[in-house]
Amino acid sequence: MKTKAVFYHAGCSVCVSAEQQFAIALDPAKFDVEVVNFAETPGRIAEAEQAGVVSVPAFVINGAPFHINFGASMAAVKGEA
Repeated sequence: MKTKAVFYHAGCSVCVSAEQQFAIALDPAKFDVEVVNFAETPGRIAEAEQAGVVSVPAFVINGAPFHINFGASMAAVKGEA
């Protein structure tokens, strides 16, 4: 059975670079990777925050958030900062 990995990002150059380097590097035989770009799907921001994402780019794997570089805070993603 594959492990679900959700990669959240805001579409910025740091996030896109992380997507190109990390999201595609996960073994597709082991991970079911979903990429969520908040610029395209802002309705999923609350979901990411509920999963513990505090900045993007970030993965959530098995319910645990893993932050890659500090690209943008979730407040910035929501336009609050």
